[in-house]
Amino acid sequence: MPITVKALQKTGPDQPFRVVEIERRDPREHDVVIDIKAAGICHSDIHTIRNEWGEAHFPLTVGHEIAGVVEAVGDGVTRYQVGDRVGVGCLVNSCGECSECEAGFENNCLNGNVGTYNSKDVDGTITQGGYAQKVVVDERFVCSVPDALDFDVAAPLLCAGITTYSPLATWDVKEGQKVAVLGLGGLGHMGVQIAAAKGADVTVLSRSLAKEELARELGASRMLSTTEDGFFEEHRGEFDLILNTISADIPVDSYLGLLKPRGVMVLVGLPPEAQSLHVGALIGGRKVLTGSNIGGIPETQDMLDFCAEHGIGARIETVSVDEVDAAYDRVVDGKVHFRAVIDTSTFEDAPLAD
Repeated sequence: MPITVKALQKTGPDQPFRVVEIERRDPREHDVVIDIKAAGICHSDIHTIRNEWGEAHFPLTVGHEIAGVVEAVGDGVTRYQVGDRVGVGCLVNSCGECSECEAGFENNCLNGNVGTYNSKDVDGTITQGGYAQKVVVDERFVCSVPDALDFDVAAPLLCAGITTYSPLATWDVKEGQKVAVLGLGGLGHMGVQIAAAKGADVTVLSRSLAKEELARELGASRMLSTTEDGFFEEHRGEFDLILNTISADIPVDSYLGLLKPRGVMVLVGLPPEAQSLHVGALIGGRKVLTGSNIGGIPETQDMLDFCAEHGIGARIETVSVDEVDAAYDRVVDGKVHFRAVIDTSTFEDAPLAD
């Protein structure tokens, strides 16, 4: 029998969230039923449900930063048992057979992966995300949440954490290297913590120094304002790696000039505008400009274990289900430091919409 749960749902991009009942599928042989304890609010949720990345499938429940407890398992589940602490990120399915899936990079599935929400699942239904009481997910896409991580600080790691951990691991950031993190928001504050835990000397780059104290608390050695006169000339050739976490139009050539020869600039933000690039900025010094998008399931588990080992969690504020619309506006205005997380226990007393 399908499982009926309360969830936050929108019927259109300009409509408020409503508390409604949705159906989760009847658990299959390899499915895990998760009682959701915390659901992070990612800017991707906002872009999607406001139709800023194309037409969404309404009515829709978003949310791909999910942490909770296993409530039930299918007969074929071998990885988890009732009571386990688990998390689900941006993916809930993939072909499992292509070279990328076999290598543990389900995020790059050559036959198309299935997102946690707003995606067509293998049975033709549209996936519904984690702003809900429970979710049903194939065990292959479930990760263990270590005991050292509380659910509310762990939830944002399933997107913001892996999005920043993956490029730092891919490019083997290590002790003694100089890393710049561009932007200190939901992604940037995770990138600073992870790079510092890997032993790098971390600098935060921002238009202002308003968050300088916070940057140092997170592990940065300094914060620099990119709007200062002569900034790009003064800091030319300083960094081994730049992690760009902002989704805005920037002078890419100028930022490439901040890299040492053979340095790497990784883009994890997704600006809506096309970016300008003169190839000479790459050729000079044999520099690398690359992008990165979340990570596979094995790497996501590595990230959770790394964060637990180093005492890293998202800096959060919790909101109830009736505060999510207001939280969205505050996220867009940059007034949430650094991640808003829904306390899903507040569904219990929330009345259903008429």
